[in-house]
Amino acid sequence: MVAYRATGSLSRFSAFRVPRSRGYVCRNFTGSSALLTTTHINYGVKGDVALHSEFTEVMDEIWASDQIRSVILISPKPGCFTVDADINMLVTCKTPQEVAQISQEAPITLEKLEKSTKPVVTAISESSLGGLEFAILCQYRIATKDRKTVLEVLLGILPGAGGAQRLPKMVGVPAAFDTMLTGRNIHADRAKKMGLVDQLVESLGPGLKLPEEQTIKYLEEVAITFAKGLADKISPKRDKGLVEKLSVCHNYSICQAQTKGLYPAPLKIIDMVKTGIEQGSDAGYLSESQKLGEFVMTKESKALMRLYHGQVLCKKNTSGAPQKEVKQLAILGAGMMEAGITQVSMDKGLKTILKDATLTGLGRGQQQVFKGLTDKVKKKALTSFERDSIFSNLTGQFDYHGFKKTDMVMDTVFEDLGFKHRVLQEVQAVTLDHCVFASNISALPISEITAISKRPEKVIGRHYFSPADKRQLLEMITTKKTSKDTSASAVAVHLKQGKVIIVVKDGPGFYTTRCLAPMMSEVIRILQEGVDPKKLDSLTTSLGFPMGAATLVDEVAKHVVKDLGKAFGEQSGGGNPELLTQLVSKSFLGHKSGEGFSICQGDVKSKNLNSDMDSILTSLKMPPKSEVSSDEDIQFVSEAVMCLQEGTLATPAEGDTGATFGLSFPLRLGGPFRFVDLYGTQKTVDGLKMYEAAYGKEFTPCQLLADHTNSPNKKFYQ
Repeated sequence: MVAYRATGSLSRFSAFRVPRSRGYVCRNFTGSSALLTTTHINYGVKGDVALHSEFTEVMDEIWASDQIRSVILISPKPGCFTVDADINMLVTCKTPQEVAQISQEAPITLEKLEKSTKPVVTAISESSLGGLEFAILCQYRIATKDRKTVLEVLLGILPGAGGAQRLPKMVGVPAAFDTMLTGRNIHADRAKKMGLVDQLVESLGPGLKLPEEQTIKYLEEVAITFAKGLADKISPKRDKGLVEKLSVCHNYSICQAQTKGLYPAPLKIIDMVKTGIEQGSDAGYLSESQKLGEFVMTKESKALMRLYHGQVLCKKNTSGAPQKEVKQLAILGAGMMEAGITQVSMDKGLKTILKDATLTGLGRGQQQVFKGLTDKVKKKALTSFERDSIFSNLTGQFDYHGFKKTDMVMDTVFEDLGFKHRVLQEVQAVTLDHCVFASNISALPISEITAISKRPEKVIGRHYFSPADKRQLLEMITTKKTSKDTSASAVAVHLKQGKVIIVVKDGPGFYTTRCLAPMMSEVIRILQEGVDPKKLDSLTTSLGFPMGAATLVDEVAKHVVKDLGKAFGEQSGGGNPELLTQLVSKSFLGHKSGEGFSICQGDVKSKNLNSDMDSILTSLKMPPKSEVSSDEDIQFVSEAVMCLQEGTLATPAEGDTGATFGLSFPLRLGGPFRFVDLYGTQKTVDGLKMYEAAYGKEFTPCQLLADHTNSPNKKFYQ
C-alpha cells in the first residue's frame, strides 16, 4: 500500500509543468517541487468538505513521496490568494455543537501542514480575503509588493482554525490583538515588517500579457526557486514570545471601551488567546471551536455575516458590460468632494479632467488631490513614483476644451434645479452621444434634472458620501429613461473606484436621504422636549451608532437639515422648523461654522455645550409625551421598509448595506431589515402605533410591515 501511494503520487506529478486536476486542486511537478494551484482554498473552519478531503489526500501523497522535497501553494487567478470565506456553511448550522464540530476537524489536518517536514511556500498576490489563518500555517510566505496586496481578516466571525493560537506566537500578542480585534487590512510592507511575510516580490508592468497575469507567473517562478532552495532546510518557526498577561488584561479594557460591550467577538478572541497562553495550544484550539460555535449562534454574528453577503452582492455589476469602456472622465467643480472623487478615479488609471470656474478653486482642488496621494506615500501604500504617475492622469482646466473625448461627465454642482439644467445643457452640447452625464445629488429627483435633456437615456444620478475617497458606499439613481448601457457604464466606473453600490429608483431623497431626513427631524423634536444634547448622544451611541444624534446634526449642518425638512414636509414630521430657522440665523450651523450644539475647534469637538443655544431651546420647548419614551426612535426603520414597498429599493440586502455603509446604522443590528427580523415585526408595528397615537401619521406603519405581521413566519431574510 505504501509503495502504491508513493508511485501514485508520482504518477500525478510526473508530467513536467502539465497541470492535472480531479476537481479543486491542480497539480504540477517541477524538479523536486510540487506546485499546487487552486482558485479557491475554501479551507479550515469555513471550508468546503469536498475540497478539504481532496487537499488532505494530495498533501498525504506529497509527504509520502521521496521525490517531492518542497511544496508551493498559489492561486493562478490574479487578485486572489484564497477565498477562505464560504460562510454559507456556518449560516446553515443550527446549533453551537455543529459549528464546533466543523471547527474541531480543521486544526487536526491543518496542524499536519504546519508541522510538515517538507517546506511549504505560500505565494500571495493581492487580496487574501479571509486567508490569514491558512497562510500562517505554511512555513514560508511570499507576497507581491503591491499596494493591493493585503491580508484581510474581518469577515464578521471569529478565528476557528487555530488562528488565535498561531498568530500571537508568530508576531507577538500586541500585534496579533491589533490584527484580530480591529480587522485592519495588513498591506504587504507591514506584513513583511511584522514577520507575516518572508519575502516580497515586485509587481511587473505591461508586456505581452496583462500586468496581473505576468506578475502571477513571475511570483510562481520566484516561489519555485525559493522552495527548491529551502528543501531539507526548514528553519524553526519564528516565535516572538508571548507577552505577559498584562497585555491580555489591557486589551480587555480597551475592547470594552471601544465596543461598549455591544460586540461579543473581540472579547471572545481575547479569551481564546488567553486560554492558549495559560493552558497550551490544544486547550486553545478547543476554546476556539467552542467559542466560535457560541458566537455563530448570536444575533450579532448572523447580522454581520448577512452584511458580508450584502456587500459582496453590491460589488457586482449586474447591469452587464458597457458597450464602450469609460477611459476619459471629467468632473465639474474642484471642492473637497470633487477632489475625493478625482483621487479614487485617477488611482484606478482613469484619465480625469477637473474643471472649475476659478483659478483659486482649481488650484485648491488639485492640491487636495496631491495631498491625498502624498498621505498614501507617507503610509507606504504608494511610492512617490506611483503617486506622480497617478497624478499625471489629472488635467485641470476652466472651460469645456477636450470634453468631446470624455466618456463620462460627473456634475457635482450644488442642488439648484436651474443651475443643474444649465450645466447639463452645456455639457451635452460639447460631448458625443455616448457620453454619460452623472449628476451628484442627495435629495433632488434626477427625473427633474433629466426633463430638459436631449439624451435622457444617458443621464444618471449618483450620491457619493463624504469624504468620497474614504467612504465606501455609492448610491446610484436611475430613472425610467435610463438605458441599461448607461447603468452598466456607471457601475463599472464606480466599481473601479472601489465603491459598494446600491442601485435605487428615482424619487425625493431616494433611499439614504429619505431615511436620514425623518431621523434628523426627530432629533430636533427630542431636543425640544428637553433631552440634553449630551444625553441624546450617549443614548444614540449606546445603541451602536458610531456618532451621537446631536453631533450628527452638527456634522450635517443645520441649514442642510432645515432644507431636508422643507423637502420632505409632513413626511418627515419631527420638531418645530422654527428652531432650525433661528439656529441658522445665528450661524449655529455646527461643525461648518464652529458652533452648534457644541463648540467646535478645527477637527476637534470640545466637550462643552454651546450655552448660547439654551435660550433658543427654552423658547421653543415642548412638553414630552409621557406615554412614549423619547429615548427610542424607529422611524428610520419604518422609512426603509416603505422604500422597499414602493420599489425604491430592489432588495432588503441593498437597504441594509446602504444603511450601514452610508448612514452608519449599527453593524451589530445588521441594518433596518435585519433589525425587524431580529426584533420582531409585531413589536416593531406595535412601537410605531404607539408613536403614531402620540405624534401623528409620520409613524403610521406601512402596508408591507402589516403584511408581515399577518404572516408570522414571513421575514425579509428567509
